[in-house]
Amino acid sequence: MAEDKSLPEYKYVLHIDDMDPSKQELILNNARNLLDAYPPGDADIEIVAYGPGLRLMFAENVNAPRMDSLAQSGVRFSACDNTLKGMAKLLGEEPKLNPVATVVPGGIVRIGQLVKQGYIYVKP
Repeated sequence: MAEDKSLPEYKYVLHIDDMDPSKQELILNNARNLLDAYPPGDADIEIVAYGPGLRLMFAENVNAPRMDSLAQSGVRFSACDNTLKGMAKLLGEEPKLNPVATVVPGGIVRIGQLVKQGYIYVKP
């Protein structure tokens, strides 16, 4: 039977829960390196952020242009709704997210779903 080339061969979930700018840069570098390591369409990559790591996905984050570029290359960005709600209480309003980010009910839950689907879990 012929191999189905429509599905990516390599699937990665990258996890960030740290607001350290060097960690934010590292996770974006990891995503870019993965994209560069495989032929186009062979890598499926999702970055999941929760807790302090959600700041990576804030609209005004200095890394927004890099996120936009990665999203254009197929990288998905998932933002934890539990964290968003908690930050909204602290800040008095919900933080504005980068438009490439998709809100998911829970960051940890999303990571678990992806791992169950065979994604390789990476926490830089």
